[in-house]
Amino acid sequence: PICAKGQRQSPIDIRDGLAVDLEPVRFDYRPGGVAVVDTGYTLQVNVAPGNAIELMGRRYELQQFHFHRPSEQRIEGRRFDMDVHLVHRDAEGRIAVVAVLLERGPPLPLVQTLWGHIPLEKGEEQPVRLPVDPAQLLPEDRRYYTYMGSLSTPPCTEGVLWVVMRQPVTLSPEQLEIFARLYPMNARPLQSAHERRIL
Repeated sequence: PICAKGQRQSPIDIRDGLAVDLEPVRFDYRPGGVAVVDTGYTLQVNVAPGNAIELMGRRYELQQFHFHRPSEQRIEGRRFDMDVHLVHRDAEGRIAVVAVLLERGPPLPLVQTLWGHIPLEKGEEQPVRLPVDPAQLLPEDRRYYTYMGSLSTPPCTEGVLWVVMRQPVTLSPEQLEIFARLYPMNARPLQSAHERRIL
């Protein structure tokens, strides 16, 4: 299977990247309806249509975002408390994932809302009563690293464009602890970079 044999698997340790001026990601996010699902692997938030990013002339629609503990992506060997992956798909089915690193600090109001809607059963979808704006997950500094990789969960599909935000966002120790009680460890191990280009 490609999970084992692929040469472009994620996550990787982001180091020795080429410092180039990357075009900014255009985030077209707005408050809307979401639902929280406990997939048995993570807490996933399914979002209503209408959120997208634009990058390199393509528009990718946000499908869902989900959380990993500890962070799957590492920066120069450093691992963070958690990360969140915002999974997007374009009209041709190409996938782009925006990863935001999460570390201990002040609470994130958006996460407080989501954790208040954790379903009682795995596989059950719990709608959130308030509109949720995925932009609240993004750091102020929108600089990023990018590389070609894969989905980090089966089927480990390759050809995935990864956009890893450089500046972390904070969650409170209590917010981190709630996720840790559900999923103490749900991060995929690091994969070999195989001479991949990191910008």
